[in-house]
Amino acid sequence: MKDNYSTDEERIQDKLKQKTWNEIRTNDSWAIFKIMSEFVNGYETMSRIGPCVSIFGSARTKPGTPYYELTERIAKKISEAGYGVITGGGPGIMEAGNKGAHNGQGVSVGLNIDLPFEQHYNPYIDKDKNLNFDYFFVRKVMFVKYSQGFVVMPGGFGTLDELFEAITLIQTKKIGKFPIILVGSSFWNGMLNWIREVIIEQEGNANPDDMLLFRVVDTEDEVVDVLNNFYRKYNLSPNF
Repeated sequence: MKDNYSTDEERIQDKLKQKTWNEIRTNDSWAIFKIMSEFVNGYETMSRIGPCVSIFGSARTKPGTPYYELTERIAKKISEAGYGVITGGGPGIMEAGNKGAHNGQGVSVGLNIDLPFEQHYNPYIDKDKNLNFDYFFVRKVMFVKYSQGFVVMPGGFGTLDELFEAITLIQTKKIGKFPIILVGSSFWNGMLNWIREVIIEQEGNANPDDMLLFRVVDTEDEVVDVLNNFYRKYNLSPNF
């Protein structure tokens, strides 16, 4: 079995290898068809499901830990309130989200990504709602396009990527101002203080009002309250 260093070196060498124009054109053309097929399959499947709430979080969170159990309770309560749940389909927080939705008799969607480690789909996804992607950007479109809210649990770089993607799209008015709910004040407060004190106050790289784009909560009841208040404000109701 090759170590990670050897695999990384091979990828770099392959990327830098001189290719003919015909090779480049052929590879890019087939990639376009693959990307199109992922979009078409995603749109056709997700459009039948209807709007849901996306739950983001770490794949490394173990069952039985506080945030795993909290995620499970959140997803169950979201489902019982009539909302569908979308996760990245893998282990950890994603598994907890799908498990809670499954136990709450709700819609349980998994958007899986092909990764060399960590990712494998969990058993709590509805069988007809388990999608697989090779491209992160296609997967992120599905998260955003079909979500009426985002619940962000503690996680790593992937979770931060998904969080800031949603914030940026709302900040730039590319999507509607759907609720972004950060769960776990002890986890998020350090980052939020840095954003407020360095990005906004010290460097002026964001607007103070941008801090209003998300809420920080600690319980499943608070999560559902934020979602329900959003729906009531716009005279909407869950589609399920």
